[in-house]
Amino acid sequence: MTAIKVTNKPLVQVSALLAALKAGELDATLNALGSAGGAIAQRARIQALVENFASLYGADREVALLTVSGRSELSGNHTDHNYGCVIAASISLDVLAVASPRNDGIIRLKSEGFDEDVVDLANSKTPDPAKFGNSSALIAGVCVGLENAGYTVGGFDAFTVSNVFKGSGLSSSAAFEDMVGTIESHLYNDGKVDEVTIAKIAQFSENQFFGKPCGLMDQVACAVGGIVAIDFADPSAPVIDALPFDMTAAGYHLCIVNTGGNHADLTDDYAAVPAEMKAVAAHLGQPVLRKTDKQAVMDAIPALRETVGDRAILRALHFFTENDRVTAQKAALQAAIAATDVAARDAAVDQYFAGVMASGRSSFCYLQNVYTTKNVAEQGLSLALCLCEQVLGGKRAAYRVHGGGFAGTVQAYVPEELVETFTATMDAAFGAGATYDLKIRPVGAARIF
Repeated sequence: MTAIKVTNKPLVQVSALLAALKAGELDATLNALGSAGGAIAQRARIQALVENFASLYGADREVALLTVSGRSELSGNHTDHNYGCVIAASISLDVLAVASPRNDGIIRLKSEGFDEDVVDLANSKTPDPAKFGNSSALIAGVCVGLENAGYTVGGFDAFTVSNVFKGSGLSSSAAFEDMVGTIESHLYNDGKVDEVTIAKIAQFSENQFFGKPCGLMDQVACAVGGIVAIDFADPSAPVIDALPFDMTAAGYHLCIVNTGGNHADLTDDYAAVPAEMKAVAAHLGQPVLRKTDKQAVMDAIPALRETVGDRAILRALHFFTENDRVTAQKAALQAAIAATDVAARDAAVDQYFAGVMASGRSSFCYLQNVYTTKNVAEQGLSLALCLCEQVLGGKRAAYRVHGGGFAGTVQAYVPEELVETFTATMDAAFGAGATYDLKIRPVGAARIF
């Protein structure tokens, strides 16, 4: 894997990149990344990307080819923004980019299927509320964050393609933000901006320039790679522990089901979760829940019901139990990694799966992020979880709401022998191709060639 992470390589001509691709010189790297469809499928995807770049920005350019994975939250639903603990993993879906520097301080970034973003770095130094929610604001924010951190920023032309589908809970926006930071790192800083720094700057951009009060988990998981446990007690220096457990070797597929929910009007639902948790913390004289404890909330319930309401209390209690669950699930995965026989490994996996199921129940009952009260007739996640129970109930399997919730996806650990039945059931309900059979990817953000 070291070859994937090599950074200080010169840029290459578009023609040389295409020749190397067609000759199969990137196949080993693409296979090591666990890219969806394997090296052959990825060759075609990258060739189209490079040709699109050349058509729009010039076939004579010197370029870099970069990748940032999507992520799957494995444990810790809505804990990161209150300085909690999570387990997450990079996955075999990614954003790919071909990028080339330019010397006028202008960034032109074209994502397949979207309008080109054009950002003038000289005139994009402060957040503009009129641009909240726009991808150009994310680009500007990442560059401001890098500059504030003492790094060099510059203009570039880039074409990107992504199979991290939007609204999936797989963090398409975080992968995009991380990609901008990764491009700037490799074009202007010799690849020396580490992945955690890129993630922090991406979060800064989303919070300050995009107008979304997200936590840091998504950006870290997309950038760092593999399964990681992250403790955000000090968000300026998150503690990241690798958990290199091979779920596939243990006989399980990590399946994500896209229910196709409508995300158009869910910003308020997402924002209310951290806001209500922080309102409980504020009542106790703290900025976030991690700086207080469950007993303090329990003791304050009578007063909290008057000041913040019942749902905020439920969400706060979810935070504390979910945080404890992450610790237990981390220990279970460590035990599975250390196991010397199949029986011990399976016992540890069972403990981990118990945490998955408990997380799902808590998210549904107390965090209440499985459907929006704005449209109670649309409950795709509730239906998907019910169908998971029909197929996987009583089996050595687990499932839960995935990511931010309210719409989008559920996550399931499906035994090998049930994948076909599970996929057929879910695709029948939510449409062909709704079920994604993913691999956990060992690398997050990297330069490929």
